[in-house]
Amino acid sequence: MPLHIPPAPSAALRSVLAALSSPATVREARTPALREAVGPLVPDHPLPMHVLEPTAPGGGLPHARLTGWRFHIRSDERVAAAGETVPTADGWAFSHFCEGPYLASTERALRQADVLTAGYQPHLLSVPGLYMLTLWLHSDLTDDPAVAQPASADLLIPLAPAPPGIAAHRLHRLTDLVPVLTLRLAPTPLLSSPA
Repeated sequence: MPLHIPPAPSAALRSVLAALSSPATVREARTPALREAVGPLVPDHPLPMHVLEPTAPGGGLPHARLTGWRFHIRSDERVAAAGETVPTADGWAFSHFCEGPYLASTERALRQADVLTAGYQPHLLSVPGLYMLTLWLHSDLTDDPAVAQPASADLLIPLAPAPPGIAAHRLHRLTDLVPVLTLRLAPTPLLSSPA
């Protein structure tokens, strides 16, 4: 199996487990699938979540900033929701439960990545300016997820729904997709009015 899923911080996992064991938290979640789940709810597939920062001056690779960990919450064999944690000054805290198309899309992308011949460390990488989420396959298996940065050997799998013109579930080299993202995120120049 080429995917080397990094272990989530124990405090992040504990915060999700505490939220799952709180009937009030689960009942008040805006996730009908989680509220209607039958059987035990189990956190699975912890993935570090990052936000893509603007590219470096001179056209270098962009930077990524760790924003949390996402756990898929399983009920029996299906994913009912995701539980997200955020870093705090003294560790990790539960943030919220969510559901939607990115859950199934993440599972599909993980299966796609699992058949690759090279090993990768999976992360989620958000591009907020494009309302885009990707599975980031980091090539350095020894990197600490908290400080991992995009590298030229990394791959991206855009999750569905992807922005127009970017194919979901297509494997992209990071170096091929970054110029497209940079162009899309660049501010549009103001047209000068005729004199």
